[in-house]
Amino acid sequence: MDPLDAFIAKAAPFARPILEHLRNLVYKACPHATEAMKWGMPFFITHGDNLCNMAAFKQHCAFGFWKGSLLEDKEGILETGEKNAMGSLGRITSLEDLPSDKILIAYLKEADKLNKQGIKVAKAAAPKKELVVPEELLAALKKNKTALKVWDAWSYSHKKEYSEWIAEAKTDATREKRVAKAVEQIAEAKDRNWKYR
Repeated sequence: MDPLDAFIAKAAPFARPILEHLRNLVYKACPHATEAMKWGMPFFITHGDNLCNMAAFKQHCAFGFWKGSLLEDKEGILETGEKNAMGSLGRITSLEDLPSDKILIAYLKEADKLNKQGIKVAKAAAPKKELVVPEELLAALKKNKTALKVWDAWSYSHKKEYSEWIAEAKTDATREKRVAKAVEQIAEAKDRNWKYR
């Protein structure tokens, strides 16, 4: 059995007509689309890129445009932000929850055009948290030019490992020992976990 046919057959009875209808609309708008199962969900692909996907849950279905954030959304039907967790069209519990075929086909064609043009969704870079370096470590590094040079050239993650290790010390004595050990190891260009590599 075709994987998408099997997916639809396993879906709850209320979901089957919704999934079949969505599948038919995809092919009506984009006869060249192909199907693939990704992350346990049916995806439709055009021009080598994801076009849309659908899913079935116990009490609702979901349908998502892969590049929904780039669609014009002239009809105002797309869920965005936190609401997008249910897919581009929100919770779908019956065929009546779907926009008209004409509207969905127009959106599918627009999404297909984006794929044909090779347009990608820009990935937002996660904001990097500001590194909090313990004052004692900074002071000790300034006294050791070799260690300071290595420290300045190091990646965020190496600096973070040492900073957290020192900050987690429960007593001042432990903290002082850790600062001394850190500066010694940093001067030798040894990251915090060098022993385990």
